[in-house]
Amino acid sequence: MLFNSAPFLVFFPAVLVVNFLLPHRARGLWLLVTSLVFYMCWSPAYVLLMLTSILATYLCGRLIAWCRAARDAGKAGWIHDPRLYVGLCLTLNLGILFFFKYYTFAAESLVGLLSAWGVRWRPPAVDVLLPVGISFYTFQALGYTVDVYRGVLPAERNLLSYALFVSFFPQLVAGPIERSASLLNQLKRRRPFDPEQVKSGAMVMLWGYFQKMVIADRAAVLVDQVYGQPAAYGGGALLVATVLFAIQIYCDFGGYSAIALGAAKILGIDLMQNFRQPYLALSVSDFWRRWHISLSTWFRDYLYIPLGGNRKGVARKYLNTLITFLLSGLWHGANWTYVVWGGLNGLFQIAGDMKNRLFKRLRASWHERAPIKRDCFSYRLFQRIVTFALICLSWVFFRAQSVQEALEILGKILTLNDPWVFFDGSLCAWGLSRLEWDILVCAIAALWAVDLAHERGISLRERLEKQNLLFRWAAYLFGVMIILLFGQYGVGFDAAQFIYFQF
Repeated sequence: MLFNSAPFLVFFPAVLVVNFLLPHRARGLWLLVTSLVFYMCWSPAYVLLMLTSILATYLCGRLIAWCRAARDAGKAGWIHDPRLYVGLCLTLNLGILFFFKYYTFAAESLVGLLSAWGVRWRPPAVDVLLPVGISFYTFQALGYTVDVYRGVLPAERNLLSYALFVSFFPQLVAGPIERSASLLNQLKRRRPFDPEQVKSGAMVMLWGYFQKMVIADRAAVLVDQVYGQPAAYGGGALLVATVLFAIQIYCDFGGYSAIALGAAKILGIDLMQNFRQPYLALSVSDFWRRWHISLSTWFRDYLYIPLGGNRKGVARKYLNTLITFLLSGLWHGANWTYVVWGGLNGLFQIAGDMKNRLFKRLRASWHERAPIKRDCFSYRLFQRIVTFALICLSWVFFRAQSVQEALEILGKILTLNDPWVFFDGSLCAWGLSRLEWDILVCAIAALWAVDLAHERGISLRERLEKQNLLFRWAAYLFGVMIILLFGQYGVGFDAAQFIYFQF
């Protein structure tokens, strides 16, 4: 069930009404049942995988608590070592994830490697569909296990409460990946009906629908056409498609996150912010503090820091950074293009840090001879343009079907032997008419204006709330009409899939 589909527009209000009519004790069970129904709309069979993950991590948490109680009572032995159960839990959950997401990729890569050595081997064929959201709920459940092991929070005793934590439908399929200490406590507390939260959450959802349906799905028309046959297009078309893909994936995933945050807020739950104006970043490191924040912080806390972080010297810091980003790329998909994408972003960060270290004194000396104003609009604009260009370069690998195809696309973009296509009307021959281009440009301008306002600490929602009732409702209805009139629809008004559902 997609957020931008007609069934969800019936499902969510029904869930909301019944939720607030029920007594507090029954709401958790109601949300758990509706969350499972929500997930089973894709494939009823795969709910068993999620329930397996839920049961395994729940039992692991209880066993960790049992081990600690036994140790406190003076009992020893391997059976009372919590690391045993954490290891078994990680093996089971990551094993399921590997089988469904990475088995074919690993087998094909091994076959290619052995063929290069002259060894012929054919692995057993496995034809399974990737369960929707498996990477998200697996990481959320494993985060809970590690938190219990570290003593961040006690093991959850109520299985139903824990199951709801893992399966909570607004963020189940594509995040944000919530932390157990935050979401578990919120799901347990009383959540009375709050008209202000409902209104605030509805506005956030409306903005998410605008990002997804007006911008992302419209940009996807050109991106899919050009990237679908990159050999048939020159550097100009590929450059435009790459820039639009950067906007598409931001509005697609950012739109999903906004709808999830808004829906949860209406239900009285505050989810973590997943995006913070990423294309206004001043460096690649800054970009990753703003992009998919829940995943970036997950890898930081559960992989980068345990590897040693920046505590064991510069060389080890760079190695840990590269490992983290390579695995982050692999998390996104079973393809070498994602690994290269992750590796590039890791190398960009390492290069940025090396530049800062090696040229710190040189820059200071140069600035004394030829002063450069660093705290001004022009300097920040330059930093943002360079950062956006580097991120777009990495997006080519993310979007291309293979590393070879990505390199060919980059070659055409960097040579750019057809600059006239920007002026001769070719833009309207790549899937979008002149009217569609006008709508897209205006929508992107609105996106940029809102992001810039948020960057400056201006809350447009708060400012709107200060206006008269008639003006506020006119603004709400105007937003709804914009989405209905200018939203991109498929054949038969089909809802377009979200990009991150495939991960």
